[in-house]
Amino acid sequence: MTVVITGASRGIGAGLASHYRAQGLEVMGTSRSLAADFTLDVTHPSHHSEMARALGEKPVELLVCNAGVYLDKGDNLETGYGADLWAQSFATNGTGVFLAIQALLPHLRRASSPRIAIISSQMASSELAPGGSYIYRASKAAVLNLGRNLATDLKPEGIAVGIYHPGWVQTDMGGDAAAITVEESVAGLVERFASLNVETTGSFETWDGRAHPY
Repeated sequence: MTVVITGASRGIGAGLASHYRAQGLEVMGTSRSLAADFTLDVTHPSHHSEMARALGEKPVELLVCNAGVYLDKGDNLETGYGADLWAQSFATNGTGVFLAIQALLPHLRRASSPRIAIISSQMASSELAPGGSYIYRASKAAVLNLGRNLATDLKPEGIAVGIYHPGWVQTDMGGDAAAITVEESVAGLVERFASLNVETTGSFETWDGRAHPY
């Protein structure tokens, strides 16, 4: 079984890669840095094409779209949220996810039970709207919408798509005061990915298995 994880050099992505390797699975972890199996900037279409070529004819049973940025953390409504931050955030958190899925569709189609796991956030929810972090929230809402629509289009092919809130996790993004550890998040997410199938495709769930408000 081959697993591809974007944004795998640290945090949740690194934790997922370590878990699957410990299970004896073949893992391709990507990162913008050299600290990964494959160097991938998800905003560059050519990098995705190179990743697909590097995989050759291998079927990919699980694609985890984890790479993401939170560039407007703490920004002020009157003076922050610059246009460049909007462009960079959507290029990574939205377009980057789509490009990864598009590039690896032939590999997913070769697998017996292909699954796509998109790491979004509770901050994607339009029902839970406490304000602030407008760019991050909007980009994660966009990828939630993307995942839901891909689930509809790919279901007839037997490709399942799940969207997940990984929890408030003690990572560089989440901070030391976050509620759960990387290990706790990974343990829950792995269970969610394992139970994902075409019957549950399009679901938005928390790391610990609760349906998340849209």
